[in-house]
Amino acid sequence: MAIDAIDDQRYTAGRVGYRGCTALKALDDRALGYVAEYFRALSEPLRLKILNALRDKARNVGQLTELLDSSQANVSKHLATLTRLGFVERSAQGTSAYYRIADPRIYQLCDLVCGQMAQRYASQAEMLGASAPTTRRSTRSGRGA
Repeated sequence: MAIDAIDDQRYTAGRVGYRGCTALKALDDRALGYVAEYFRALSEPLRLKILNALRDKARNVGQLTELLDSSQANVSKHLATLTRLGFVERSAQGTSAYYRIADPRIYQLCDLVCGQMAQRYASQAEMLGASAPTTRRSTRSGRGA
């Protein structure tokens, strides 16, 4: 059975009794644009790393720069995006600005997506492993073992 067919079966089976996202159905085009921008912010790996680094405590740009092995300008740019979209909050403490997660429910979304992807890749790896041909090892002389 093809991987797409298996995914279709899981999708259909998982939707029994599922009514869908009713809030999404009520959004107009402008609101959908904001939703798309929100999800687009999560499409950048460094932003995901920043969110993960802020999971347990607030950090300043210097700490994030060192922890993530990235430039200060790059971390600051991504923090500005995450702040503008409401993922993180900024607070001044002395001469430093510290960033913390604004709404911890973002981790529920990340866990949902990461869990779904892990499940999908495991299924695909299982399917590919089951259908992979066995190969013979060759010796130095070029003949099979």
